[in-house]
This record gives sequence, structure tokens and C-alpha cells, in this order.
Amino acid sequence: MADTAPAATERETVLVVDDDKAFCNALASALRRRGYAAVVAHNYEEALSEAEAWGPRKAVIDLRMPGKSGLELLVALKRVDPKIAIVVLTGYGSIATAIEAVKLGAVYYLTKPADPDELLASFQRQASTLVEAPQASNPRPLDELEWEHLQQVLTDCQGNISEAARRLGMHRRSLQRKLARGRPSHESQAER
Repeated sequence: MADTAPAATERETVLVVDDDKAFCNALASALRRRGYAAVVAHNYEEALSEAEAWGPRKAVIDLRMPGKSGLELLVALKRVDPKIAIVVLTGYGSIATAIEAVKLGAVYYLTKPADPDELLASFQRQASTLVEAPQASNPRPLDELEWEHLQQVLTDCQGNISEAARRLGMHRRSLQRKLARGRPSHESQAER
């Protein structure tokens, strides 16, 4: 990965895509202070346009955006340049979406807020280190698997609880109650 910078410029270009304009600009500024050329976009269409114009070797994309999702953008960016290294950022992390991002070609997956140095280090990681497979002798609790499935469906529905409930075949209020409880905690099992 040492020769990933475009030959035409001295600084490597990173595409930063997030619908939160303040966060996007702050992250781009932090990358520029670290010697990168940062190009910003706030949605799927802008990101594709900037990627085609600038040919970035790296991209940081938000998972949830109005319109097409970050996963859809990941696929489109890989079509533009199969060698682009992509890190997916989200404020709504789950193992299911992390695995999906890696399957689609992301090199890593981080939850917001991400430290710029941690983000840059993520480009060097191997995607296989993203999620460790659970040990067969220590199966994951059912409520944890259910939580991750709910998060995946909610992500697929761009956060629309009514649509997610419809897809899950449950009442909207039931889904809201499950989500309000939060991620199940199984710390005592992990210590065994």
C-alpha cells in the first residue's frame, strides 16, 4: 500500500462522505492537517461525481445518509475504482452491518466519532480482523443475535421504524420497545 498516492500529486486524496456537513468538514480539515488532500461530498451522487473527478485512493463514508445508503455508495465506488480503500463510519454500529460492509469491499468499519489517527490506521488493517468469529463452544446469546438482526433491518430501512417493523412482521411499538432497551449486556458470560 506504500504506492497508493496518485502520481499527479504529492498528497494522497481521501474522499470524505457524510451528510453531517460540520462533521464532514471537521474530518476533512483534520486529514488535511495530516498531509492528505481531502475532498468532501454529502450524498451518494456528489460522492460519485467527486470520485470520478479526483480519483481518490481512499474514502471514508457514512453508512446512513438521505437517499442511497453508504453500503450502496461503497459498491458504486468499488465499480469506479476496484482498488479504492474504503472505511465505513456510522453512529449506529452493529456486527451485522460491519460484516456486510466488509463483504462489499470495505477495509474497516468504525463507529462515530472516529479519531482521525484511528481512521488513518484503519486503512492499514486487514478486513479479516474486523470481526472475530465466535467460538463454537461459546455460542452468542439469542437476544444479542436478535438485537443485531433488528439493527441490520433498521439500517436497511434507513432508520424508518415503521418500515423495519413491517419487514420484521411485528408491531411498530414492539420494535420501539426492543430498541429502547438497547443492546443486551452479557459481560458476566464473557468473563467465564
